[in-house]
Amino acid sequence: MAAGNWTRVDEFILMSFSSLPKEMQLLLFLAFLAIYLVTLLGNSLIIVVTLADPMLHSPMYFFLRNLSYMEIGFNLVIVPKMLSTLLTPDTTISFLGCAAQMYFFFFFGVAECFLLATMAYDRYVAICSPLHYPVIMNHRTRAKLAVASWFPGFPVATVQTTWLFSFPFCATNRVNHFFCDSPPVLRLVCADTARFEVYAIVGTILVVMLPCLLIVCSYARIATAILQIPSAKGKHKAFSTCSSHLLVVSLFYVSLSLTYFRPKSNNSPESKKLLSLSYTVVTPLLNPIIYSLRNNEVKNALGRTFHKALTLRNCIVFGIIR
Repeated sequence: MAAGNWTRVDEFILMSFSSLPKEMQLLLFLAFLAIYLVTLLGNSLIIVVTLADPMLHSPMYFFLRNLSYMEIGFNLVIVPKMLSTLLTPDTTISFLGCAAQMYFFFFFGVAECFLLATMAYDRYVAICSPLHYPVIMNHRTRAKLAVASWFPGFPVATVQTTWLFSFPFCATNRVNHFFCDSPPVLRLVCADTARFEVYAIVGTILVVMLPCLLIVCSYARIATAILQIPSAKGKHKAFSTCSSHLLVVSLFYVSLSLTYFRPKSNNSPESKKLLSLSYTVVTPLLNPIIYSLRNNEVKNALGRTFHKALTLRNCIVFGIIR
């Protein structure tokens, strides 16, 4: 494209759900706002309970707490801006704001992929080597695994975001999405992006498939170990310890794969928006619900924590009255 068609872009316009009637956008705003608040509350409760209750100071809940941190961060990056585009006529986002949103989207997304693999390894050690579990998953090891889960997000997000936003942009600045994701922003570039696209595809495959392969290997070993347990009760107990994580992994990877690995002929912008909602809005909501409803330890800990909080409140109130 000729240099005369290039322009300095200071802001982008998020198209979001602008094609829908205003009444529908208002209904979506109310629905997404409710989901957003419940997501923040649910994940915050997981963090508070796993910190406050000594019964939940095991490696499994340490990693679950890290997952809740990621889900809160992921939601704060995407959802508030999406809500504002549904409620106000001004749907612009600054150039640096768009870059920052994309950076943290990649950072939290990559970190979650690797954390889910780490949680699968934790379940593998717990079921396949239960006697050595406290020794293998000691405080130092779990801290190293947590750092190893968070760290890959930094280089991936830095390289991809810096490279993409170093390109010149065309006259249009309309991003056909509800947040600054790489593919819709890349369509606005006025330069040869072949090398970047190859890097993005290879990077996405590695970031998604490498943790997925580790998860599959871990659960293959777990399934083998569970089948060797003689009693049905023992098999059920062993499976129940990893069923919540397996369900979370399935939701995350299915929605991610449908969004980024579908053929382009079946990948219209509107359908991609709907699929993107599954891992940006729905999955962060379901994770704390899954771990709370399917885990008796978490439910009991929630009850104990609320009881302690209520007792403390009553003591403070009665102390003030006296």
